[in-house]
Amino acid sequence: MALKITNECINCDVCEPVCPNTAIFQGEEIFEINPDRCTECVGHFDVPQCVEVCPVDCIPVDSDHIETSSQLMEKYKKLQKMT
Repeated sequence: MALKITNECINCDVCEPVCPNTAIFQGEEIFEINPDRCTECVGHFDVPQCVEVCPVDCIPVDSDHIETSSQLMEKYKKLQKMT
């Protein structure tokens, strides 16, 4: 599953630099997550780093992008080949 940033985001900019897949970017009003790049940190860390550092708890699972752990690992492997 990819994660998403909700409207509770305060634009503090702590999530973007900790994302190992560069999935987080500044949107028009708040930070956003590109679901094609988000692996919930699978392959890098045990827990999503953006969720760990978010001071307002505004990064839930994106129910529009449901993926299994194995699918996230495959996405991670594809992203690694691109870098």
